[in-house]
Amino acid sequence: MPSTPYVITQPQARELLAQVDVPQILRKLFRDLAAGQAVQPAQQLVEFPQGAGDFINYLGVLAEDGVYGVKTSPYIVREQGPLVTAWTLLMSMQTGQPLLLCDAGELTTARTAATTAVAVDALAPLKAQRLAIIGSGKVAQAHLYYVKDLRDWQSISLYSPSLNGKNPEALAQLKSLDPRLTLADSCEAAIQDADVIMLCTSSAGPVIDPSILSKPALITSISTNAPRAHEVPPQSLNDMQVFCDYRQTTPGSAGEMLIAGEQHGWDKHSIVGDLPDLLSEKVQRPEYDRSVFFRSIGLGLEDIALANALYRLQQ
Repeated sequence: MPSTPYVITQPQARELLAQVDVPQILRKLFRDLAAGQAVQPAQQLVEFPQGAGDFINYLGVLAEDGVYGVKTSPYIVREQGPLVTAWTLLMSMQTGQPLLLCDAGELTTARTAATTAVAVDALAPLKAQRLAIIGSGKVAQAHLYYVKDLRDWQSISLYSPSLNGKNPEALAQLKSLDPRLTLADSCEAAIQDADVIMLCTSSAGPVIDPSILSKPALITSISTNAPRAHEVPPQSLNDMQVFCDYRQTTPGSAGEMLIAGEQHGWDKHSIVGDLPDLLSEKVQRPEYDRSVFFRSIGLGLEDIALANALYRLQQ
């Protein structure tokens, strides 16, 4: 008999996510990838005619848990600005039946930030003290939530162009996220002497230039799903040690990597390592003789692993 999948709405997902250890779920996922217990195909871009938008489909298999999943996310061009939603479907590898349909909005925010946190923990200098965050939206705030206890941060500086338009209540809410947090007046001020710089924007083009940094730093980037979006100048990859979430798929989708390969002589084989490498200790923590760049495109498996954890909670 066909089964009807269990449906989790966005408010339910938010409530359930608070009950699971998101970074730990992702660490296990990347170790499973390293051990061949998970499968992550390249993401699939399906463009609408006449530039009206696209769907990005992220697929994955978690063999140990017996689930196949797909996250599908539309980018719908509208006059009032693009509309982006996302849903994750889980299916049983034993019965072939759908198990779960979950609004992936909360999953996406949590897994994006927690994946960066896993990378920061694996890559940042152990004595890192100065953290900078570029961006102030939900994703930026989630980044702060997941990294705030990973190092003994002495200062946390945040900058976003949108801060100028925020009312005092919104600014106070931001400042209340952590007692060490200060709001910078400019991007340059925020990243001054930073050990770790987390780029958490929806910008389609560069927001910082690593060449202006006063010392080598770890720069993490998530970007957005606008075509070829990137948060650092593509040519800067040639001057940094480059890591990513999954080296099999990230270079084929990350905007700065595509452009750097086509126009600036960068080679994807120069990627030092990915999260499966780092978490299985095939690759060591980098020396900071030059800046380190970590690029995450967001893997379907991350959403699928979190959706599966929420599904198990409900059983």
